[in-house]
Amino acid sequence: MRGLNLDQLDTFKHVVELGSFSAAADRLDLTQPAVSLQIRQLEKRLGVRLIERVGKRAAPTPAGTELLLHARRIAEAVAATEEALAPYAAGTMSRVRIGTGATACIHFLPPILRELRRQFPGLEIYVNTGNSPDVLKQVEENTIDIGLVTLPAIGRMFDVTPMFDDEFVVLSPRKGITLPKAVTPDVLIRHPIVLHESGSQTRRIVDDWFAAGGFTVKPAMELGSVEAIKELVDAGLGCGIVPRMAVEGPYKSPNLVVQSLSPRLSRKIGLVLRRDKPLHKGLRETVAALRRAARLRA
Repeated sequence: MRGLNLDQLDTFKHVVELGSFSAAADRLDLTQPAVSLQIRQLEKRLGVRLIERVGKRAAPTPAGTELLLHARRIAEAVAATEEALAPYAAGTMSRVRIGTGATACIHFLPPILRELRRQFPGLEIYVNTGNSPDVLKQVEENTIDIGLVTLPAIGRMFDVTPMFDDEFVVLSPRKGITLPKAVTPDVLIRHPIVLHESGSQTRRIVDDWFAAGGFTVKPAMELGSVEAIKELVDAGLGCGIVPRMAVEGPYKSPNLVVQSLSPRLSRKIGLVLRRDKPLHKGLRETVAALRRAARLRA
């Protein structure tokens, strides 16, 4: 029923259950005239008499008795709704949707998400992987909250925060291929090369690096996974160019030689939100955690 006032229903329920307008006013911290006005307004809205006086006691009419059953159910539903939403209002529960590339998902996000889960057990975090243009489209359509992408991110609706530089390195098998200390485009073009698939920001950056040296690269293999590139280089099928974060620390393989490129090649990783995105507590904490982690990398 349109226009039914929850406060009026609650007042009606208290008057009937307590049997008195004054007792209901005391319980609700209202004046007695305010209680009487709410009952009159409710009766006018429903078009029936709801309360009648029996001696000194306020008692429900037959219509009021019927309404009382529904008012109690409505009060229970309202209380259950408030209880369910309370964790969200307090910031102890919320949902955050992150979109990023597979490399950052594997090599950058896990410790951040683990700490967020420890601090905020009720925080639901979903991660989708994809190329930067796809992630930016999802941010634009508001199907994800945060994009962690290779910059630039073009669009007036985006709030873009540069996070850190991620250097590209060349991988070669420890046996079979020996590269000089300075790995330039003219050196690398002489060897079989395993690269990321065409169409991605990562591949565009690598192609531009070769083009600046006067070469058009024709990779021996094109793959959609940095981890697959590492495995094929490990198998001796050529050299590969991957982000340094994919071969740092626990991800470093004893069978691979990792070298910087000359000239140095890197990409800028940025955090992207919609400018009009409301930041609930869970989203604010996630953004802050990502920025802290980025500062540590820098």
